[in-house]
Amino acid sequence: MYTERPSRLAGAVVWTGDGSGRVLPDGCMDLLWHEGRLLVAGPDTRAHVTAGAPGTWVGLRFYPGSAPAFLGVPAHELRDLRVELADLWPVPEVRRLRSRIAGAPDLGTALEEVVAERAAPVDPVLRALVTRLDAGRPVAASADELGLGARQLHRRSLVAFGYGPKTLARILRLRRALALARSGVPYAETAARSGFADQAHLARDVRELAGLPLGRLLAAG
Repeated sequence: MYTERPSRLAGAVVWTGDGSGRVLPDGCMDLLWHEGRLLVAGPDTRAHVTAGAPGTWVGLRFYPGSAPAFLGVPAHELRDLRVELADLWPVPEVRRLRSRIAGAPDLGTALEEVVAERAAPVDPVLRALVTRLDAGRPVAASADELGLGARQLHRRSLVAFGYGPKTLARILRLRRALALARSGVPYAETAARSGFADQAHLARDVRELAGLPLGRLLAAG
């Protein structure tokens, strides 16, 4: 069973689940707690499928682009990876945090507190980029509106999101399409409203990014 709630950290989400299922790309990174371990889920470029380890998983999903400032590691170094926090930070510090979280009355709140102590505000330019791309604005137009050159935008996107702005736009477009399709909007209309060239284009992106045909993906929940 999976549940989530908005975090008190801007744009973040706290979630609890059994760790099983198909995790689709979403432009985000997560700080994870499982059976006394602290892990980091890097930015995905394709679906991450896991059977789940025994026990409950608790995670804090960062707003897109905000995790690297907390971790001190560029997002592209963690692309499509799940790593122990102790591989990124000094072991004594991670051990102290594990002990602190394990003794907390609420694991999700404890993760929020840990992140809040060293999180930096999201770069307003990057937040504006996410907002524009999520609304379907073209990458080039968004860069012009934000006063960024193509190379600068690509470099900053790699650090913040783990991949370039075109990949981020593609992932956000897929998220918009899935939200429409799950609400019952016909596939052809979903494709048009989400910014795909046609229904076949939508079907190709779903297969490539989610690893399943659209119908099977929706049936899986």
